[in-house]
Amino acid sequence: MAKKKDEGVVLERTYNVPLRREFQKVPRYKRAKRAVTALREFISKHMKSDKVKLGEYVNREIWKRGIKNPPHHVKVTAVKDEEGVVTVELVGAPKKRAKEKKIKTKLISKKEEAPEGVEEKIEKEEVKPKEEPKKE
Repeated sequence: MAKKKDEGVVLERTYNVPLRREFQKVPRYKRAKRAVTALREFISKHMKSDKVKLGEYVNREIWKRGIKNPPHHVKVTAVKDEEGVVTVELVGAPKKRAKEKKIKTKLISKKEEAPEGVEEKIEKEEVKPKEEPKKE
């Protein structure tokens, strides 16, 4: 059930989280908020970490039908890193490419050699140095 990967991932699991029983305990106008809280509590309990970050796609899935009618179940993937932070994302959601963005910003600022594909983007985006105000 647990998978070990090389880059900082300690534990990765997939859960089908039941939300209905929890959000039925609150008034209709608070249901989606309670569903988010229930998801955090479930992941915190099962992954044994208090630091839980919900991804953009799982948040959108819960709030898709409004505050009064959240989904009864949500299928999510939870990934725990070395610091104990658990990131929760909807199953099948696209992975964020944070490394590519970091590489691109470093290359633009330092103008070093770029990997294939990024060179073309850097050439299109010319970086202009900041002009200093003239002193009189």
